[in-house]
Amino acid sequence: MRRTDRYRYLLVLVLLVALHFSLRSRLGNERVAPDFLLLALLIYTIRSQPGQGAAAGFAVGLLNDALSPASFGAGALAHTLVGFLSAWGKAVFFAENLVVNGCLFFAGTLFRNLVVALASGTLPPGRLGWELLVWSLQGLSTAVIGVLVLWTFGRWMAIRHSDA
Repeated sequence: MRRTDRYRYLLVLVLLVALHFSLRSRLGNERVAPDFLLLALLIYTIRSQPGQGAAAGFAVGLLNDALSPASFGAGALAHTLVGFLSAWGKAVFFAENLVVNGCLFFAGTLFRNLVVALASGTLPPGRLGWELLVWSLQGLSTAVIGVLVLWTFGRWMAIRHSDA
């Protein structure tokens, strides 16, 4: 990757992190708002090895857990698993396809929320169906924003995407 592409790639990731902390709380209910921090992690793992994805997931999870100390550690575990599995999964699937990336963003959000809920013990009994609905809305909003980011900045980040 050329040096300018690397800087552009980092600029997009920093922009997503900044949007997470500045815009996300203004988009209404945070439970269905797109998770820009997770999106930045997933975009990073599209181009990384599984070990690097797990390390980045752990760092993102610790950052996320620092903001919600009630369930400290659950986010680190969940983001580590998502980072590792998404980086490993790119070898199995075609990472340059926008539809596959959208499905990755959706599934990553659902999986992360499920692991956080199970690891922290915050899943109310008998409410899994409602929680899945809310998580699906968050996953959908994250996937839509992620596909828009890849479609808009894909050349900047040297990520090829084919037409679906």
